[in-house]
Amino acid sequence: MIIDEKEKNDRIEEILGSKARVKILKVLAQKEELTISLIIKETKLNYSNVTKHLNYLKKSGLIQEKNFGRIKIYRYRSENIKARSLKKFIEIWEGS
Repeated sequence: MIIDEKEKNDRIEEILGSKARVKILKVLAQKEELTISLIIKETKLNYSNVTKHLNYLKKSGLIQEKNFGRIKIYRYRSENIKARSLKKFIEIWEGS
């Protein structure tokens, strides 16, 4: 069975395989929308790491980037069934 790159990136072990990605997903799932500066502040990760993981998560369809001039807002895509399920898992696990 041949798995293309898109399918490989959508696998749960790929999505949750990075502690940094999990931190970003968790903060976006809880806050819904944040700028990159606020994501960096909340996760205590550096800019290049956050940018790399945000791009990965955008490709997976779990988050969306909205542009307002020079300002970029990253939004958790709760309408995506995988994102909604992951958010529920985070809520149960974190007790929020």
